[in-house]
Amino acid sequence: MSNRTVKTIIMVIAVYIVLFILIKFSIINPYWHQILCYAGIMAIQALGLNLIYGYTGQFSLGQAAFYGIGAYLSAYISKTIHTTNPLILILGIIAGAILSGIVALLIGLPILRLRSDYLGIATLGFGIIMKIIFDNADAVIPSLGGSRGMTGIPRLTNFTWVFTVFVLAVLVIRNLINSSIGRALVSIREDEIAAEAVGIDTTKYKTLGFVIGCIYAGVAGALYAHLYSFLHPANFDFLKSIDVMLIIVLGGLGSISGTIITAIAWAFLLEGLRVVLPEAILDWRLVIYPLILIIIMLVRPRGIFGGMEFKFLKSD
Repeated sequence: MSNRTVKTIIMVIAVYIVLFILIKFSIINPYWHQILCYAGIMAIQALGLNLIYGYTGQFSLGQAAFYGIGAYLSAYISKTIHTTNPLILILGIIAGAILSGIVALLIGLPILRLRSDYLGIATLGFGIIMKIIFDNADAVIPSLGGSRGMTGIPRLTNFTWVFTVFVLAVLVIRNLINSSIGRALVSIREDEIAAEAVGIDTTKYKTLGFVIGCIYAGVAGALYAHLYSFLHPANFDFLKSIDVMLIIVLGGLGSISGTIITAIAWAFLLEGLRVVLPEAILDWRLVIYPLILIIIMLVRPRGIFGGMEFKFLKSD
């Protein structure tokens, strides 16, 4: 291994140990532990959308739907088996990832022939359809709760699980982007006609990028379901897809580093304002987010990182 790889491994282990100790000795209390886990989950989901939109250039507004698919399937599995064994979370993550990937493949093949705004509208439509399905799922499977929400999900997600999956997610997308597949995806983003002219199967690579990005959402959904032990269809409407879109735009399209930093900052900003602002003006935080977006777009049109990466995320 190169010196940079060794340093990266040491850094990752050090970060985990420090945060684990802070949580273990309640320096980070249970509330902020939960927010820390949520921040990691948001980063995983955002990495998936960044692959779809930031690297492949496919405008998608359906990420929350795949997030919900992973969440509901994994929660259903753990409730059906009736166990609190943490290993069941692995099964839920794998199942959520597989189903999200299959659904992404089935809808991706027809709609990825569309481009730009038309693709966004199509994925938005799919997201609305899934929201309606989540609302009425109890008519078919009563334990899913429908519009009342799904309860009784074992709380299995903790910092160790989120950190491990997050590191693997970053490693996979970093290696993917620096491979021939990643270069093909970027070429489609830059000029799809030129990519086709040099022999790149654009339909194949667009579908591959879309499926992998949606698998990330499914994995994040499985972790989310077992973090809060409650699922409601409102958590997976199209506005949640907008949140993830804002994260990758603010961080910088095509920047893994920007996506990670912005996703974590976003999660803590949401809760930080909830804690800091008086209750009388709490709803004004919904005005603060657009203002931040406007300011950053004026100052940094390409996002905070604007295509830049940390050294350890670059190819050797």
